[in-house]
Amino acid sequence: MRALVVTPPGSPQPAEIREVAEPTAGPGEALVKVEAFSLNRGELRQLASYPDWVPGQDVGGIVLEAAADGSGPPAGTRVAAIVDEGGWAERVAAPTNRIAVLPESVTFGAAATLGVAGLTALRGLRVGGSLLNARVLVTGASGGVGRFAVPLAALAGAQVTAVVGRPERGRGLTESGASRVVLDGEPLDGPFDVVMEGVSGPSLARSVRALARNGVVVLYGGASGVPAQLGLMDFRHAPGARVQGFFVYETGVETFGNDLAYLARLIDQRRLQPPIGLELSWRELGRAVAALRDRQVDGKAVLTVD
Repeated sequence: MRALVVTPPGSPQPAEIREVAEPTAGPGEALVKVEAFSLNRGELRQLASYPDWVPGQDVGGIVLEAAADGSGPPAGTRVAAIVDEGGWAERVAAPTNRIAVLPESVTFGAAATLGVAGLTALRGLRVGGSLLNARVLVTGASGGVGRFAVPLAALAGAQVTAVVGRPERGRGLTESGASRVVLDGEPLDGPFDVVMEGVSGPSLARSVRALARNGVVVLYGGASGVPAQLGLMDFRHAPGARVQGFFVYETGVETFGNDLAYLARLIDQRRLQPPIGLELSWRELGRAVAALRDRQVDGKAVLTVD
């Protein structure tokens, strides 16, 4: 089997296609033929530290062998799945409770966007409770999580403000549900009941100062790489407000498959657009990694296994 294996620091490419051992599926795992996978920033941060590793969490593909315990879909089923690692390969073993059957209209590339980004947006928004008539702020809205969070919040009945770093990175956000798109650092039109915060640093401080009473900042990332400076007085206009750290893998992996299926249905119903910002062959991993690190990708970078 071929897979993208991380190369040592200083190598011309971050990973290279090599022959590796076939994955071994446990009793509750299905063997999936990977047709497409997407990149996550967390994986990119780990590349230099783990040579000879096969990364990859978000995949779309076809079940080759059903799980031995009878759980999950049968062989031949088109699926989306989220795994811990090993998804940058021709085949991967996926726990059946992290697999969702794909409607025929949903492409493998679209399926590959759903894992970390889609689940983070969906489950992060749930932290805020009912969003009907709520005011929601999404920072880093041009990224993978942001481009899921904006339409999902709008579908739930929220009024959504999206924050982007550059004007051109706001393309399509109004059409996907944002009432207003603003540049990072511009005045916000709060107060907001819920903030999906993936930038941290000064952005987090602004988000806190824009909270409504009892509002919540769902802190799921720190793309700026800058520590936030917060004090008690930043909360003075929002008694009861809080910042809550959010880690999608702490929200119950045993139901990942249910939420992947929900997101896939929304795409099938054309109520949600998969945020594919770049789609390339897996042979062009280096180009995709560079584009993602240079913030040239709006949404998700997807690679097809050809």
